[in-house]
Amino acid sequence: MTSTPAQPPQDPATGEPVWDVVVIGAGPAGASAARVAAEAGRSVLVLEKATLPRYKTCGGGIIGPSAASLPPGFRPPVMDQVTAVSFTLRGRWRRTRRSRSGSPMFALVNRPEFDAALVDAARAAGAAVREGATVQRLDQDADAVVVGLADGSVVRARALVGADGSAGRTSAYVGVTFAQVDLGLEAEIPVPPEVADYWRGRVLIDWGPIPGSYAWVFPKDDVLTVGVICARGNGEATRAYLRDFVAGLALSGFRPSVSSGHLTRCRTDESPLARGRVLVAGDAAGLLEPWTREGISFALRSGGAAGEAAAVVAAARTDADVKEATEAYRARVDGTLGREMRAGRLMLAAFTRRPRVFHGAVATVPKAWTAFESIVRGRKTLARYVERAPIRKALDRIAR
Repeated sequence: MTSTPAQPPQDPATGEPVWDVVVIGAGPAGASAARVAAEAGRSVLVLEKATLPRYKTCGGGIIGPSAASLPPGFRPPVMDQVTAVSFTLRGRWRRTRRSRSGSPMFALVNRPEFDAALVDAARAAGAAVREGATVQRLDQDADAVVVGLADGSVVRARALVGADGSAGRTSAYVGVTFAQVDLGLEAEIPVPPEVADYWRGRVLIDWGPIPGSYAWVFPKDDVLTVGVICARGNGEATRAYLRDFVAGLALSGFRPSVSSGHLTRCRTDESPLARGRVLVAGDAAGLLEPWTREGISFALRSGGAAGEAAAVVAAARTDADVKEATEAYRARVDGTLGREMRAGRLMLAAFTRRPRVFHGAVATVPKAWTAFESIVRGRKTLARYVERAPIRKALDRIAR
């Protein structure tokens, strides 16, 4: 449902229609930015090119950092709660580890319903949402961002948050650069009750045959989300990996309801996060964990931070004030998500070289499983482990 006032607020000085904050994209990053900016008292408009709810290629795992970044009182539309994780290496040597406390380690959601619920939370905070709005151009003048839409209309804003994905217009406009591009393939496979019952409460992670690759099975009621991911440039090998993975699980006889693919992109450390009054968050900023390619928690956290920064930019009187707000946003992202990304790069480099070591550790070593569980629960970060000198040195040796 689209909720847009007939006329946006007017600038009291000029009488010109102008929003305080415009957000492009209604995924977790965009919805979080819109909600936070609206809660700060700003007038907010979300522009979404699709009609909600819309499908998104994603495993849909809600780990601890994601849950901690949801709006107060928000109840995600959970499809399953995970208490066990099975690990395999190229489809063999399965080992299942279980929650030590017996309580769920993380939750699973369908992205269409999850994203739509986040947008509803932004609406409840006061944000307006315009669906079917395709952005064709971005410009900036002395004190506003000018957004040109495909229908010929123009929207003006004091600040803009780009959350339209790594291939979106805002990412290119800001000049985001990427250090890593991966191809993910996924199938939503409806299964009969006896198969669904087998998978309930457990997920499978397979360390794959292509360097740096892995696959997953995430159960969601009577549907299994099955996918693989690896570096771009291995298209046919990635498709073969998914086919073989599905066949090895005896799932080939079930017809997928959805088959999809997408590219994920991780930013370089020096990549910009803003240009003038335009900030980027989530995938548009290239923010996700390089090893697991987990992006929901990065989207929620960066979206919230971008919403706070945009609220400040919207009230900025001078270019210096704008610069100060966007630099504060960059520092905040670099000190939190940036640390986790740097840790993820070290993990990916070592994993690419020696996946067997990783499988042996998480499948059989109690301390490794404890670390895995602590990270997915959000009790500790990957960076907190990787930045320890002994672990960093070990990863460096493995990666050589």
